[in-house]
Amino acid sequence: RTTKREQTFYDGGSSCLPGVCHIPMAEPFCSKTREILIDVAKKLGIKYHSKGTMITIEGPRFSSKAESLMFRLWGADVINMTTVPEVVLAREAGICYASVAMATDFDCWKEHEEAVSVDRVLKTLKENANKATSIR
Repeated sequence: RTTKREQTFYDGGSSCLPGVCHIPMAEPFCSKTREILIDVAKKLGIKYHSKGTMITIEGPRFSSKAESLMFRLWGADVINMTTVPEVVLAREAGICYASVAMATDFDCWKEHEEAVSVDRVLKTLKENANKATSIR
């Protein structure tokens, strides 16, 4: 969970919206935008997963092996550092938001895979950049 970035537009500050707003987050992403992204991926022949559970950790660091195993036990399919607070703020603002997550590694839980590193992540991102930019 991230804690170092603003998580709401309703924080009581003089430049923010007044009051408190409890946004339902049972389904954080917009289903309409998600379906459009899935249709485009199908048409472009891009491998995708139509559903999954994502957990966001505070970066900039990779999770420990214990954390990674715990997240898997919780049912997380993807561990990332970039989805929160964006998805929360989009829901507060009424913006139909979805995310394209490009997996770069298995994190440290999968013992027979190359260990996660910044170099490996950047290499995989570069390899996948064309796929991501072709989704319009």
